Amino acid sequence: MTPADRDRFEKCLALAAQGATAGERAAARAAAERIARGAGMTLAEAAEALRRTGRASADRAPRPPPPRRPYPWAQPKAPVTPVTVEELLRQKAETEAWRKRSAAAADRRRKRDRAGQDAYVAEQRARQAERDRDWARARADPPDAPGDET
Repeated sequence: MTPADRDRFEKCLALAAQGATAGERAAARAAAERIARGAGMTLAEAAEALRRTGRASADRAPRPPPPRRPYPWAQPKAPVTPVTVEELLRQKAETEAWRKRSAAAADRRRKRDRAGQDAYVAEQRARQAERDRDWARARADPPDAPGDET
């Protein structure tokens, strides 16, 4: 029987002897019989083996549980260091420098995009001007209509 089985068996026997109700005691006895059968013994043989080894284990002092590592939120917080005026001014200068760089980059992007748009608009205006000239020429020089001979 493994130490874990022995421990479960001992607890089941204790519950079978001192259970609050008859049903609880009967269930504990049935569980103890299953554990003993799993170890290849009868209930009486397992109880006797427990009594023999129980005295030896009772003489030993119980081991303390291993120390638990505390959770991060249970750790004491580090002391707060106050922010100095110099630190605030440095942070403000960094923020302003970042804003200036960001604005300059946005301006460069806008100018590049605007240049492309202006080139497209100029091309469209040139095409429209050509169409307008063609239309004006066609209107000024109407083709001879049939039956209009002078």
